[in-house]
Amino acid sequence: MIRRLALALALTCAVASHVMAQTMPPAWDALVAAAKREGKVVVIGPPDSEVRKNLPSAFKSRFSITVDYIGGRTNEQVAKLRAERTAGLYTTDVVISGLQTTATTFYPEKMLTPLKPALILPEVVDGSKWKRGSPWFLDPEQQYILRLSNTVQPSFYINTSIVKPSDFHSGEDLFDPKWRGKIAAQDPTVTGSGGTTGARIYVAFGEEGLKKLYIDQKPAISRDARQLTDWLLHGTYPIVLNADEDQVEQMRLEGMPIMVVYGLTHLSATLSAQYGTVSLFDSAPHPNTAKVFVNWLASKEGMEIWDRARREVPTRNDIDELSFLPKDKIPQPGIEYFDTYGWEFSTNTAEKARLLAKDLLSGTAARTK
Repeated sequence: MIRRLALALALTCAVASHVMAQTMPPAWDALVAAAKREGKVVVIGPPDSEVRKNLPSAFKSRFSITVDYIGGRTNEQVAKLRAERTAGLYTTDVVISGLQTTATTFYPEKMLTPLKPALILPEVVDGSKWKRGSPWFLDPEQQYILRLSNTVQPSFYINTSIVKPSDFHSGEDLFDPKWRGKIAAQDPTVTGSGGTTGARIYVAFGEEGLKKLYIDQKPAISRDARQLTDWLLHGTYPIVLNADEDQVEQMRLEGMPIMVVYGLTHLSATLSAQYGTVSLFDSAPHPNTAKVFVNWLASKEGMEIWDRARREVPTRNDIDELSFLPKDKIPQPGIEYFDTYGWEFSTNTAEKARLLAKDLLSGTAARTK
């Protein structure tokens, strides 16, 4: 598997380098020259080992510029960045993260500078290369937060040695009393996948739906996706929300009795970018390199390396996504999806649902009138 990924990466870089070597606008050549004088770019992003290895390696191979990649959960970086800025220090150029942290922290606290004007590569500004007809910005100004991925996400998982697929036709089937004590879920009171799932239930079924699932069904709550996956595999809890998706897929391929449920009546399949949004910090210490990096990441070469490493669906239309993803992960025409990366959902609804879930689980929820 590792050798195949390395070969795919090498082929991707070779083909893309040929394309990018074609005539570029003078502004691009000047930008790259200035970036090489700066010598590096500082990027915070997800802790994934494939991303940490492949993204800096490919960028350095292409431009001879070092990527100082700081992997970790974005919310863990927030306090550090705030403290630095209070002290007048600006150490980071680019953030690759989930939308919720960027939209509720970096964006409203004015830590970002517009990214759209920095996009100058012909293949990046060419709307015909994007599935939406233009680069996909998520913020209201359509300037700051660029979406790199758009992937169909599981609604939940079942152990088919205990639960039959035919038991589920509607999202409301999760509330059936026969499943009481047989469901496990990630903590809906914290930001991340657990909070997003709770908010998804809230959008579909209101506060009553949150109560039915997280109180009446007496689910096991964990913040550890691997523990949830282990419970699913062993049938301890045969219905699991928010298991480790990669681990589940590996178990399924090995013949384990695991099934992914993507969407049901009244609970449509969801779309997510996961960590796949990119933004530029203002007062960046390496502003030219930062601009080269985001252009490259939005190009066919950069986005394919990113989405292959993350196993996500690219927002460009010139990448062979079926070469590294199952069809179930790719949004299909004619199917209704719920986008958990919608601005209103990410900036308001998700937080409202999280606080409601926190009140419910603490036993202090006020009854909705």
